[in-house]
Amino acid sequence: MRATTHIRHAVMAGSLLALLANAPAVNAEQFVAHGDYEVHYNAFNSTFLEPDVAESYGLTRSKTLALINVSVLQKQADGGKQAVTAVVTGSASNLIGQSEELSFKEIREADALYYIGGLRFAGEQRLRISLDVQPDPNQAPYSIQFEQTFYPE
Repeated sequence: MRATTHIRHAVMAGSLLALLANAPAVNAEQFVAHGDYEVHYNAFNSTFLEPDVAESYGLTRSKTLALINVSVLQKQADGGKQAVTAVVTGSASNLIGQSEELSFKEIREADALYYIGGLRFAGEQRLRISLDVQPDPNQAPYSIQFEQTFYPE
């Protein structure tokens, strides 16, 4: 029974990694480079996650809930990149200026590290998303702004 649980969790973890990696196909993945860091981010409707995967990570699925995915990679001396921890905060506002603070949950799996935040939207809605990402506590956070239209599924 225990081995089955570990296998199921590994499949779910692989499923989240695959979904987050494939989410850019729906909403183009974006990234910014700052020195030795790359901050990758994208946003997608939470219904893109399979119910069991969302449940295993404590994520909510809803027709009117979007997820913001942020990951930070640090360039390594050998030319590779490694996921690193960061402080991620943000907010989302609609076109008439109503704003909502975002809180992010850290998700670790194997060599991957993600920060997932959720935001509600009403009907078809365009939102301005502002992120502050701070991988190095000795440096100011990197500010990222983007707009995206969300549609209920």
